[in-house]
Amino acid sequence: MRYVDYIGNLTRLAVEIVNGDEPSELRRAMFDQHRIAEPEPEQLGAFVALLTDAVRAASHGGPLGPVNALLEQYPPLIRVDDHDGEGAPHLHFAPNGEDPVSWLGRSCAAALAHVTCGDPAVTIGRCHAADCERLYVDDSRNRTRRFCSNACASRTTVAAHRARRRAAN
Repeated sequence: MRYVDYIGNLTRLAVEIVNGDEPSELRRAMFDQHRIAEPEPEQLGAFVALLTDAVRAASHGGPLGPVNALLEQYPPLIRVDDHDGEGAPHLHFAPNGEDPVSWLGRSCAAALAHVTCGDPAVTIGRCHAADCERLYVDDSRNRTRRFCSNACASRTTVAAHRARRRAAN
């Protein structure tokens, strides 16, 4: 596993939780691979508020306070892991098998710290569609993604086209 992929996957996991999305295949695989139980929604309560502040801050390149607050509440426990000989050694920010909220807190805090500092090149964006507050991880080649989904991009394009047609008439 490449380190940048690990940071990117943890960042996607943080964004998925903040957006309130249903658990994705990535989330299930990350939890399974690290022997983490899927947390119950009531377990995530206060953590989600802290994570939301940190993800929003990382999406803007600062302020640093929310990311530092997450790091203080969930300090990473850095270790080298190779997933029981199944992959190349890489850094983990929390022990496998830890309780779900602690594992998420430590892992997401470390990944968001990397994102905030610009290393590796993982970018969090906020959807430009009207009335959409969703965040996304921009993994496009030139980091120019503007929408969280094709639906938001389409809706915005159609609205702009209709507005131009109305203005021309």
